[in-house]
Amino acid sequence: MATIGDFDPLNSTVPATKIELTVSCRNLLDMDTFSKSDPEVIDNTLNPDFVRKFVLDFFFEEKQNLRFDVYNVDTRSSNISKHDFLGQMFCTLGEIIGSTGSRLERTLSGIPGKKCGNIIFTAEELSNCRDIATMQLCANKLDKKDFFGKSDPFLVFYRSNEDGTFTICHKTEVIKNTLNPVWQPFTIPVRALCNGDYDRTVKVDVYDWDRNGSHDFIGEFTTSYREFSRGQSQFNVYEVKKEKRTGNTYSLQHLSMYPSNPSQPTSLHYMSPYQMNAYAMALKAVGEIIQDYDSDKMFPAYGFGAKLPPDGKISHVFPLNSNSENPNCVGIEGVLEAYFQSLRTVQLYGPTNFAPVINQVARCAEDVTDGSQYFVLLMITDGVISDMVQTKEAVVNAAALPMSIIIVGVGPAEFDAMEELDGDEVRVSSKGRIAERDIVQFVPFRDYIDRQGNQVLSMARLAKDVLAEIPEQLLGFMKTRDIEPQPALPTSSTTTTAPLGLNNLCI
Repeated sequence: MATIGDFDPLNSTVPATKIELTVSCRNLLDMDTFSKSDPEVIDNTLNPDFVRKFVLDFFFEEKQNLRFDVYNVDTRSSNISKHDFLGQMFCTLGEIIGSTGSRLERTLSGIPGKKCGNIIFTAEELSNCRDIATMQLCANKLDKKDFFGKSDPFLVFYRSNEDGTFTICHKTEVIKNTLNPVWQPFTIPVRALCNGDYDRTVKVDVYDWDRNGSHDFIGEFTTSYREFSRGQSQFNVYEVKKEKRTGNTYSLQHLSMYPSNPSQPTSLHYMSPYQMNAYAMALKAVGEIIQDYDSDKMFPAYGFGAKLPPDGKISHVFPLNSNSENPNCVGIEGVLEAYFQSLRTVQLYGPTNFAPVINQVARCAEDVTDGSQYFVLLMITDGVISDMVQTKEAVVNAAALPMSIIIVGVGPAEFDAMEELDGDEVRVSSKGRIAERDIVQFVPFRDYIDRQGNQVLSMARLAKDVLAEIPEQLLGFMKTRDIEPQPALPTSSTTTTAPLGLNNLCI
């Protein structure tokens, strides 16, 4: 059992960071069963790895005291005094996060004259990925481990860590007396499986269950959530490996995500015949004002987070008009037309990665740093971001270029990640580098929706706020580069003065 000490975050001026804490114990006192916290009890082991996680708010400027108590569960009583105390440990959350690899191992104490074993903590900052996956696995021709029967197999899922270790994240039920098990479907947050990184290694171990807790290892295989997300196919058939021997076959019976279907009224992309959806309203509201500062009215428009025809390949940067050679759309009406047409041809799909499209626009801005052009990237999102680390790096790099980023949040989601990118309070940083300018402006669209349903008024309110910082950001770039205003050009000359990079984010 773990008891978390009190701390008072009410006076904190810095937003909390969500931290997931994983707990394991080693060499506990020799008892029967052990519990980290009700209701999770791990039977018959002195070295438990607890699947259940603690999710804590971390405040850098505060000392957050933690106390962890470990008990042996003797009865089903909820009264903790009815169970055997095995040891305790005190530390702070900062000590865990500040340890090498955010991994802290300490000795349990509290029983005089006894070696109580060790307790191990692993901390990781949680991403804002909100995807949920439902999957089902089966296996064929597993090794026979029981003398009088077949095997009683179960699966244990782990996600990889940067130091090469693995953190447990899910256990299946035990299927009794079979070498060809089919496990029940289970639902798991993608954040728990890979913390939103779809390419992160996922390891799956298979064991033969034994009543005394000494489960027999049958084998393992590794994959990633990106591979899992391909669903039931030849790509999701795995050989289970044990040492240098191979054998046994695993296959993914079923995997489903919860993508957005624009034909359903519940989708934020729903194409209603009576009114624009929030994505279209944001595009129109911001685009119709800023297009007045672009002389050729040609806007490159991109989408990301979708499976593209004809082969269903997932893309994080694709032109809405399906023309990779020329992604430009004629005016904001052309952008809207390309957006609606794209919804009819692509399948909206995760993960949602911001960095690729920011880098796409940044490459364009890198070519024009003499002050003759300034780029504005409009991103519309539901708040689910899968590549926060890469996005921060992209924003820091872009801050040195002639560009600004407008992010409009649509829907009811929590926009914690977007608030972090908006550097009004704390400038965005990455790998020890701080963005030289604040170039990101974020607003949640719901704050501007007129209660009477007046879309024109809602759009006007939105545009006024999101565009308010652009002039200052533009001037800030020019001043830091000592770029002086140029004389007015003759009326017969034409030039593109402020290209607008538009991006519509698809889930």
